[in-house]
Amino acid sequence: MTDPKLHDLAEIIDDLEAHGRLIRVHSEVDPRHDLAAIAASRESGPHAVLFENVKGQADPVFTGLYWSRDLLATLLRREEKTLPQYVAGCIEAWQRRPVDPVIVKSGPVLEKRQKRVDLNKLPIPIHALEDGGRYFDAGVVIAKDPETGIRNASIQRFMVKNRNTLTVNIDAGRHLELYLEKAAKRGETLPLTLNVGVGPGLHFAAATPSEAAPPDTDELGIASEFHGAPLELVAGTKSDVEMISHAMYVLECEIVPGEVAPEGPFAEVTGYYALREKRPVVHVKAIHHRENPIFQTIISGAEVFNSVGLLGEANVLNLLQRQVPGARDVYFSHGGCGFYHAIVQLSQKRAGWGKQAIMAAFAAFPPLKMVTVVDDDVDIRNPTDVEWAMATRLDPANGIMVIDKVFGHGLNPSFPDYVGSKVGFDATRRYPFERVHHRAALKSVTLDGVDLTVPPIVEAEVKKTTRRKTAKTKRRGSSRRATGGSAM
Repeated sequence: MTDPKLHDLAEIIDDLEAHGRLIRVHSEVDPRHDLAAIAASRESGPHAVLFENVKGQADPVFTGLYWSRDLLATLLRREEKTLPQYVAGCIEAWQRRPVDPVIVKSGPVLEKRQKRVDLNKLPIPIHALEDGGRYFDAGVVIAKDPETGIRNASIQRFMVKNRNTLTVNIDAGRHLELYLEKAAKRGETLPLTLNVGVGPGLHFAAATPSEAAPPDTDELGIASEFHGAPLELVAGTKSDVEMISHAMYVLECEIVPGEVAPEGPFAEVTGYYALREKRPVVHVKAIHHRENPIFQTIISGAEVFNSVGLLGEANVLNLLQRQVPGARDVYFSHGGCGFYHAIVQLSQKRAGWGKQAIMAAFAAFPPLKMVTVVDDDVDIRNPTDVEWAMATRLDPANGIMVIDKVFGHGLNPSFPDYVGSKVGFDATRRYPFERVHHRAALKSVTLDGVDLTVPPIVEAEVKKTTRRKTAKTKRRGSSRRATGGSAM
């Protein structure tokens, strides 16, 4: 079977279905809470989900593209464990030989345009019970530096305020925040496009850490590297900011610096609600979409852990392999929300490099709060194995590094105002190695040709005797009390 065209979500969905990787929900589903709840029941499973019949809406909703690395590996035609190296390789290739996007005259997203902007006609769901409203959370923002005109891609959350207005949360330290500050100083508005229903190449480009994509580079070229061809854009109709030609929907918008309104709460990647605060207002000037569009949403959780975690892993691995001898692999754990805990696998070459790896990892990905470094005989994707290394190899007196009052991720409640403490654990063996730390191993065998019988498990009936025993005890106690009374 040929490789899917990763620039087109419609072809991606067809490819998933051809590989038995798509669940179609035919029943009518309420986009308010029910859709997200049903999707969450399939989270981390081998299938993505397409809701064909969304209550009160004409268009379907798709989710789950990123919540399973196995599913994503199938789509990308890669081995699951090689995904971080693959992502790192694509970004490194773009850094060496950037392939710029191309602007084409027309594209699928221009097939339809709303005559009157009305966000209520889009199947935008409400996810968690206490979310403040309907949210775009999988769209890719394209904006331009007001001074240089260089494009930037990012992913932000947008809450629907009314039929033509949104409010946006802009992460501190992102290029979009810098562009808005520049626009304010120039007395200008900041135009942008919100591109919904795009492929993983563009999503990865938007999630690439700024440490790997400086402000003077056009991040959209990263998508070209994943696609194997230049990313196609179409000119904007309301500003000079382009739109993704093969997106399902594109909203042309502008932000007026200083104009704010309440945004939130929203169930974020941390598992907590982001607080309701006053944030920038976004005015929607036009809505374009395909003839038969599919709305894409991401359920906070494993989808974010994987999609962002892969980019974080790629950036940390790329830096470590240049700076730390013996750096083998990196994994951002799901328990760490795909943002906050990196586990580094190190083949030690000399003493002291475990702590060096900790410092390099924090530098490569500032949102990290924890870094654990283990030897190359530890499976970094197995939490039991990592805990074993910490329990048997970590020296608490010398192997723990605490860094106080340092920049972190503002969505993490332990970093109020983006400042908090970070910790590193050097859970590697002492170097040079001593026999006491030589790990026990069994012979590697297969069961080919082994004659064995595996019986089916028969569940035993559990006798519910607690109440009867209690009743007997009470009767005996009453009898004793009665007998004792008569003896007196």
